[in-house]
Amino acid sequence: MNRNHLWILALCCWCLTSCIKDEALGKECDIESAWVEGTEYEQYFYQTTEMKQEVGSTETNIMFTVRSLISLSKEIPLQLKITDGATVNPASGSPQDFTKGPVVYTVKSQDGAWERTYNVIFQEATLPAEKFSFEHVETQTDTLLSGTNKMHVFYEQISSSEQNAKKYCWATGNPGAALLMKNSKPEDFPTYSTPDGYMGKGVCLNTQSSGTLGVMFNKPIAAGSLFLGKFLIDYVLSDALKSTLFGVPNGKEPVRITGWYKYQPGKQFTDVKMKVIEGRVDEASIYAVFYRNTDDEENSYVLDGHALEDLDRLLDNPLVYKVAQVKSLPATNTWTQWEMFFEGRDAPDDIVKAMGCNLALVFSSSKNGARFEGAVGSTLYVDEVEVSYKK
Repeated sequence: MNRNHLWILALCCWCLTSCIKDEALGKECDIESAWVEGTEYEQYFYQTTEMKQEVGSTETNIMFTVRSLISLSKEIPLQLKITDGATVNPASGSPQDFTKGPVVYTVKSQDGAWERTYNVIFQEATLPAEKFSFEHVETQTDTLLSGTNKMHVFYEQISSSEQNAKKYCWATGNPGAALLMKNSKPEDFPTYSTPDGYMGKGVCLNTQSSGTLGVMFNKPIAAGSLFLGKFLIDYVLSDALKSTLFGVPNGKEPVRITGWYKYQPGKQFTDVKMKVIEGRVDEASIYAVFYRNTDDEENSYVLDGHALEDLDRLLDNPLVYKVAQVKSLPATNTWTQWEMFFEGRDAPDDIVKAMGCNLALVFSSSKNGARFEGAVGSTLYVDEVEVSYKK
């Protein structure tokens, strides 16, 4: 499929409500999944489920978490599933040394007209971050459609060594918004970096209209969102809640999170049909979930948007240990501190220490944005988020 036709494909998907997973965008030269195969390599990982990574259509960094880089074999035969007919260099299954930093893989389409590069990174499991200041941000060009959109990507600086410098643990809904945008700057998207944070840089999240097509298919708004996890664009037009995968491995149990915010709701609250709900005021949302990242049969488990639709019932999920939520975020034009405490049950120490739990931390400019309800113009600023852990 020619990349120039992707915009037309996106619009057709809206009209036909077909499943993007069956014919995902950008698949002409993609890595679809990457994995390490063989029992002799299990010793390098905390969980065998971490030996395989599914790769979203917009991702260009493929991350593996290992116990140690010092003891990691310098000949890891990484297996790759790529688009039918495409070629990849280095070849799938060829031994590579990931201890010296990212290994760059280049995938070329069958006709040779298109190519994409991926950074495959093996990183040591690090202690949980205690503070997120959002000072680290880079501008990436949208590689999915026309390549004319530029958006901000947030990351954490986890080590001074070059090979472990960046950890791409934050995600936004911006790639989904890019389907309906062209020639856009980072500040045009629902989520972007602002120089006017509480200290240094901060994050601005704002609720936007998704235009005529959004209204037509009951997706009239795009709320600004920032969360620990991944965003998979493959489902955004068919089942938007499956696009958001919440949580990253965390080796300590959180008890409290604090931070700073500013918030102003938009003028008119509308429902999924774009009907104005008189008297209703939009609300921002900040919450977190600490849960087990494998099920009883040791299959990988990640919370998606469907699982988080009803936070009040989330503790009924046997894999969820604790939930924290900011109960109220009153409108304010000055930086104001917030805090939330985790409630639920303690996770087993051995599971936590083995990186068997994920921490999901979510910010949204419209509380019901996942249901496409809210007020266009609602704006949430966040900065200097700090996590306290169980001693």
